[in-house]
Amino acid sequence: MGQKTADAIVIGAGINSLVCAHHLVSNGWSVIVLEQADVPGGAVRTGAYTAEGFAHDWAAMNLSNFAGSPYFKEHGAELMANGLEFAPASNCFASVFPDGTWLGVGQDAAANRARIATLSTADAEAWDRLSEGFMVEAEHLFALLGSRMKIRAVASIIWKALRKKGAGGSLDFARFLASTPRAWLEETFESPKLQALLGAWGMHIDFAPDIAGGAMFPYLEAMANQTFGMALGKGGAGGVIDAQCAAIRARGGEILCGRPVERILHAGGKATGVVAGGETYTARRAVIANVAPRGMLKLIGGSGDDRYDTAMRKFRHAPGTMMIHLALSDLPDWAAGPELRDFAYVHVAPSLDQMARTYAQAMAGLLPDEPIIVAGQPTAIDPSRAPEGKHVLWMQVRMAPGEIRGDAKGEITATDWAEAADPFAERAFDILDRYAPGIRDRIIARRIVSPADLEADNPNLVGGDQVCGSHHLSQHFMFRPARGFADGSTPIRGLYHTGAAVWPGASTGVGPGYQLGQMLAGK
Repeated sequence: MGQKTADAIVIGAGINSLVCAHHLVSNGWSVIVLEQADVPGGAVRTGAYTAEGFAHDWAAMNLSNFAGSPYFKEHGAELMANGLEFAPASNCFASVFPDGTWLGVGQDAAANRARIATLSTADAEAWDRLSEGFMVEAEHLFALLGSRMKIRAVASIIWKALRKKGAGGSLDFARFLASTPRAWLEETFESPKLQALLGAWGMHIDFAPDIAGGAMFPYLEAMANQTFGMALGKGGAGGVIDAQCAAIRARGGEILCGRPVERILHAGGKATGVVAGGETYTARRAVIANVAPRGMLKLIGGSGDDRYDTAMRKFRHAPGTMMIHLALSDLPDWAAGPELRDFAYVHVAPSLDQMARTYAQAMAGLLPDEPIIVAGQPTAIDPSRAPEGKHVLWMQVRMAPGEIRGDAKGEITATDWAEAADPFAERAFDILDRYAPGIRDRIIARRIVSPADLEADNPNLVGGDQVCGSHHLSQHFMFRPARGFADGSTPIRGLYHTGAAVWPGASTGVGPGYQLGQMLAGK
């Protein structure tokens, strides 16, 4: 059995692992990253998954939060020097409706307002108020979402809010943070179409319309996209991973793929290293695990802290997602209007009620009768991802149960994804065809990735859960992944947890990895 030693041994080469590793090597640490897959990136990678010349993002596509992150502010120049490029999108997201209309949000604030005004003058005025107040409100929201979940940090945020907002304004802010998407949307706007347009963003991060704590996500996505636009990765989201790996290696760090970790070594309450492929990797200062909570428990075999171990074992995951990658001869022919071909995202999620029903069905283990379709059109923004004149469609089918107990529509009898994937994908194509007639005729090649396939590829995506755990209030803020451990610490000294299961959770904003890197490096 061989042995290698470094200051930090990092388990997993997902985006948060690489952020943490990059920050540490930038501060003089020696780092070895061990990845079970043959390539780094986890859910953030790009490949020719359908046909040669077509670049598809495996899971994550939107890099806006990465581009706006504190990590990128500090390390962005180095990443850009290592090949990272963004493809900015000014037409960000839209929704289509059964009556043949659409509604969308982009950086043109006047156009956004005009579209909303055709539905409701009152809603256009409400939109104006939100737009005018966004930068003030964003200061408080971004401070909260970017803060380490320690009592002192939270107390500081509360104190600053009280000073700026007063007692009444602070209570209103707290109420907003606890509100469901439906409550906030229906209180703010009267048009069901505008409510649906914004409410669809909650579904990206496990906040169905009636889940408390989800109001901030439709608000932030709408206002941030109007203010800053959206950022995709030039050539694919995997460009972020390529640049991080190059930067880490240039500073002496190692990234070893095809190295599944078998166990974390610890004794006397202290982590000392890991075993992977029969080889021991010794950590002088830290073992950092980017794993799902149950995966952490499996690797350590128990921490000695019953409360922590119970939290890891009972950590709740969100419903799954089916990914469909399409190589197309042309973009979808949207019946609602050719303008939709210019948008990065088009949602087929026509009402809050439909979203709520879909979510409830998936949570009950049923294949939804009308799943939500998220159609990403990256080649509308970045033509380099496909041969000239051709396109890719990045298609999420939400929500989908990790384990199938039945079919809400009573048509699909299979209860395993190996047999249910194709008919469920056809259901999604039927829905898409209503809004983009003839879409099947434009398909050159396709790749269907079921929730089970996602988990088999990446064990962190339990049941196809792309956000690595529900973000509901009982498992968010100070409780992500467990009370007392939201900063990435564990009961075992020298063992740290990162990734989307740790506060501040999922997205490409890389807060978990960057905050942990700062904590360990002391800056």
